[in-house]
Amino acid sequence: MTKTKINETTTWREMTAGGNIYLSGNSEEFITGSWRTDKPIFIEEKCKQCLLCVPVCPDSSIPVKESKRLEFDYDHCKGCGICEKACAFEAIKMVKDEK
Repeated sequence: MTKTKINETTTWREMTAGGNIYLSGNSEEFITGSWRTDKPIFIEEKCKQCLLCVPVCPDSSIPVKESKRLEFDYDHCKGCGICEKACAFEAIKMVKDEK
């Protein structure tokens, strides 16, 4: 396979197809939580189990079992804080992640 120097005149046909280099996947296959600088803390006694935090999590890091949310999946949580904003009961608090 010949390598092409990419510059402003290079067309897409001259470039290596990305699919040949990386296969598609999802974050379940990779631990991505190490990217996090802030970490959500679940305050169970404040939680009303409304589950409003679950669908807004872009990383699906809030597991649910038998209609109840569980502790965060920190292996995949990137600490975006959207769950904290969605929680009307202050049952999620963002803190600095002290790795």
